[in-house]
Amino acid sequence: MKLDILAFGAHPDDVELGCGGTIAKEVSLGKKVGIVDLTRGELGTRGSAEIRDKEAAAAAKILGIELRENLKMRDGFFVNDEKHQLEIIKMIRKYQPEIVLCNAVDDRHIDHGKGSKLVSDACFLSGLRKIETELDGEKQNAWRPKLVYHFIQWKNLEPDFVVDITGFTDKKEAAILAYSSQFYDPTNSEPVTPIATKNFLESIHYRSQDLGRLIGTDYAEGFTVERYLAVNSLADLI
Repeated sequence: MKLDILAFGAHPDDVELGCGGTIAKEVSLGKKVGIVDLTRGELGTRGSAEIRDKEAAAAAKILGIELRENLKMRDGFFVNDEKHQLEIIKMIRKYQPEIVLCNAVDDRHIDHGKGSKLVSDACFLSGLRKIETELDGEKQNAWRPKLVYHFIQWKNLEPDFVVDITGFTDKKEAAILAYSSQFYDPTNSEPVTPIATKNFLESIHYRSQDLGRLIGTDYAEGFTVERYLAVNSLADLI
């Protein structure tokens, strides 16, 4: 299946938190979107890998995406090397996305920055035909996404552009809350983590509101880019 957009996240819930509204909007516009999680989030303080597998499937259904895969890399310990790059390349060549979305370039969790660079490097390498890969016994063709965008996570990075997600915040927040083991729940007796507080849960909403305010809409999500955005004319920026 060829996808329009393929979103990578170091952990299940990264994509929902960073660009769930954008994905829900693109799906509503008829775009084919998929998610690939690098790890199962097995080192998370709350819940378990098995619980997060189920939560990720539920979130995917809420967003309406075409597919979700998990590469089962080691949470906390995956690195940006040939072995891991080839795993990403196989996914890129399998689904041939025009746009790739991936983790924040710099963030509180070390896996986010690592995942960002790993996916970005793999997107370039995937376009080199002399790098040969096979999937299910079949040789893959080289493929390089046209665009790589990084969503924003814990840190308030300065976005290079923002996407209006007005009308899609409810779906984004429902997908996030599908990860009930991870976020604020006063009845949960597991240890409290930075993302399991009421403040963090509320921040998802007010960050979207603040980014929306900056562009004159109700809600938005921000992204950073690795290269200049190109437009054909100034009218494209309206």
